This record gives sequence, structure tokens and C-alpha cells, in this order.
Amino acid sequence: MEQRGRGTYGVVYRAESVEEIPGIVALKLALYPGDARFVREAELLSRVRHPAVPRLYDHGQWRPRDGVSYAWLVMEWIEGVPLYDWAVAQRPSSRQVLHLLAGLARALEVTHAAGGVHRDVKGENVRVQRADGRPFLMDFGSGHHLGASTLTWQPFPPGTPAYRAPEAWRFVLGSSKPPTVAYAPGPADDLFALGVTAYRLVTGKYPPSASPQAEDTWLWHSKRLALWTASTSNARCVAELSALVSRMLLPQPEARGSAREVAGALEQAAREAGPDADVPLFTGEEARPAGLFPPVQRVTVRPPPGVVRRPWFVAASIGASLALGAGALLSTRFVEPSEKTHRAEGEEVKDGGTVAVGDAALTAPVAPAQVPSMWPAIRAELPPTPFPKQRKPDRDGRCPGKSLVAINGGCWARLIVDLKDCEAAAGFVYKGECYVPVWTLIRPSTSGPTNRNDAP
Repeated sequence: MEQRGRGTYGVVYRAESVEEIPGIVALKLALYPGDARFVREAELLSRVRHPAVPRLYDHGQWRPRDGVSYAWLVMEWIEGVPLYDWAVAQRPSSRQVLHLLAGLARALEVTHAAGGVHRDVKGENVRVQRADGRPFLMDFGSGHHLGASTLTWQPFPPGTPAYRAPEAWRFVLGSSKPPTVAYAPGPADDLFALGVTAYRLVTGKYPPSASPQAEDTWLWHSKRLALWTASTSNARCVAELSALVSRMLLPQPEARGSAREVAGALEQAAREAGPDADVPLFTGEEARPAGLFPPVQRVTVRPPPGVVRRPWFVAASIGASLALGAGALLSTRFVEPSEKTHRAEGEEVKDGGTVAVGDAALTAPVAPAQVPSMWPAIRAELPPTPFPKQRKPDRDGRCPGKSLVAINGGCWARLIVDLKDCEAAAGFVYKGECYVPVWTLIRPSTSGPTNRNDAP
């Protein structure tokens, strides 16, 4: 009926079934032939049956011509809104959030019991149903399960850096030598990501980066965790909810407990919390980041005397050295402290709207078979026409500097990231590369005070 989402490796359609399945369904179709990640996703979803997980109806292979086949999935259609957008519009209470998080934790409980891990729990992979406010955990395309083959070779598995657990960062960046094997996430990683999602939902900001190279690493010390709890950042958050969010964010994976234990604690807190738990968490007048690509908003804490915060550019240079030392093995983007490379994560709305099968993180890149896609118009669209204040080519159609490229009337810079991370970095995939817009620098007037509101 219509296209409702597109990623690097798949496209999602709102479709109408003409067979046994009644009503509207979500059709997820691979863009490349022979893509094994769809088979793995179908196997994992076939093992997971829970009201908070869209039901898998069918899957198979489409063969438009001899020797070429494209994987497809048909799933339950969820008419919902992304989690963080729902929070802005509905202004939920602590009790409502407790119930919502409990439902997501139960979905993770069933996933883990089936021998699987989601690996990309985050706000944009959660939809809240319009009719009854019920949450759904979406996009199992990054997931893994016992017995599944490994499809990627990067040290970090598929996922989103802002939601990555401390143990994953330590595994990859905690040694002077690059790891010889990839990090293997487990249920505790999913719980940490749910904690980041909960913290962002309640406070409007992300926790400090868990990367050991980040300037706020000191905030993950056990004695500093109390400085940035959810209730500290948002006084309307009740103590019961704040404590459970902090539990999911504990640096020690074993201290977080299981998804079943966390779900039970959330449900109990929802039952026993006092009347303050029914006060909306937001007034509706909270400031929101402005701009087309607002930066990631993280909680900030003034360091006490004696604590030295590492500048982001120093951390980035360390990460760059590690990347060079690891060679091609470390092709994934993992230098978290430089949040300028994650400009769009704070907004998290570019996921195709009400998509029944999330398509924003269709797992990590796998070299596609050397067969051209049947739909070059879908996967190789031009970047949009120039944004306001975007730098434009000169009369000869050239952009200044060797690193800038003129595309569709604007100047763009190539970003060296995995294609699945291009959208999260506010970029556009074009001819197999990720490009971000380059803005025109506006010089302040020398005859008067600088007006910061004129900055791009």
C-alpha cells in the first residue's frame, strides 16, 4: 500500500494481506539478495511470543528472476508512535512509565528465555500503540540467538553507541591491544540499554557515556552514581522509578539482575508507589534542542575538585590511534566521546514513522552478494536539495577543499562510518557511502556584539 520505512539493508511497507492473515500487515523486504540476517531475524522472532513483540506471520524468499532471491518477512502491523515522541505528547506519570518499562522488560525476559538477545534496545525501536498506550519492542534485525551464525566481524556487535554497556566498551577499548574476537553481548547488555532508554524517557537526556575514553568517565564510579540519578535530573520522578532506572544502569552487569527480576520489581513499584507517582513527569514547557540536527543531550555534572575531565578531542585522538593500530578490524565507529558524530541520536525521529518492523538498525553491514539490487531507486536516492545555510558549490560545480563533494546542489563531506550508522549520524547514504551536509560559516559582525542565534 505504501512505503513506511527504509534502512541500508531493507525496506518496510504497509501492506494488505490477500491470504489467510486478516487486515493490514508489515512487509519487510531485503534490498540485497542472499541476505542471511533476515533468516536469523525470522528464526529469533519465531521463538518469541509476547504481547509486547509484533507477531511474525510468515517469511520466505522472493525470486523475481532466475538465480536471485530476496528475503522477506510479514509481521503484525503496529500503529504507534516512537517512544520519546509519545512521552513529549502524552506527558506520562511515573506510574505509567513503570508499567511501560515492565512490559518491555517482560518482552526481554521471553527473548532471553528463548536463547536470544535483542542487541539494539532503544527509544526508536519502541512503539507505543495509539489505541491503548501499550508498548512494543521492535526491530529484531540486530538480534542474535543460540545456534545462529555470526554475520559480522567488527569488535562491537550491531547496536547504537549511546546505549552500549560499560562492559562492551571495556572489552574493546580497555586494553592497549585490539581484541582478537568480537564482543558477545548478553541479556545484561539488553537490560543496560533498557536503562538508558528509561533514563532518556524520564529526564529527556542520555546518561554519561560509558566509554572509558569519555571525559565524564568519573561519573561511572560507584561513589558518583548518585550524582546523576533520574530523580536528581527530574524532581518529578518518584524514588521507586529512579532506583530501578539506576539498577539497570549499574556498571557491574551481574548487579542488574535478570529481565524477569527487573520486570517484577517494576510491576511491584507501579502497584505500591504513592500518589506522587501519578504526577506527570513533564510540564510541557521543557526546552527542547533546536535546529535541524540537534546534538545529543547528556546529563552534565560539575566535577568536584581534583577530578580532571578529559577533553573530547584528546579522547578522540586516542580512539583514532587505536583504530589505526587495529587496521581494518576496527572499521566500526566507536569513538564515543566526540558526540558531534552522533548529532541526530538525541532527536531519534528518522525511523519511517509508525513502522511495524523497525528499519532504522537493520544489523551491522555484511558484504552483499555481487548481484545488483532490483531497486536502485530505493537504496541509492540522492541526498535532499541543499538545506538552509548549507554550503553550495562554486560556479564550476566544485566545493572548497579536497574532502568535500558536490551532490545535488550542496556540499557534502564523506563520513567514515558503517552504513547502518549513517542515519544516526544525520547523514545520507549515496552510492555506498555516508555523507553529511557541510554548513556555511557565518562570521560575526566586527562592528557589534556577536549574535549567537545566527550561528548555523
